[in-house]
Amino acid sequence: MATQIQANFPAGGATREAELKLQALRAREVTSGEEGVLRATVDDEQVDRVLHVIAELGGTPQLS
Repeated sequence: MATQIQANFPAGGATREAELKLQALRAREVTSGEEGVLRATVDDEQVDRVLHVIAELGGTPQLS
């Protein structure tokens, strides 16, 4: 299965860095859109690592 994650980064500061790190973790889809918003589709076994990366970079994740 896959999990959709959306993360908000204050002032868009670390959005690009988070995007690159999630791509390195081989997330299925990673897109950054509006200022400070990142969306990713990840395998269920990757969720904990992805949430850790987002939190480490100051983002606030939401799962769906």
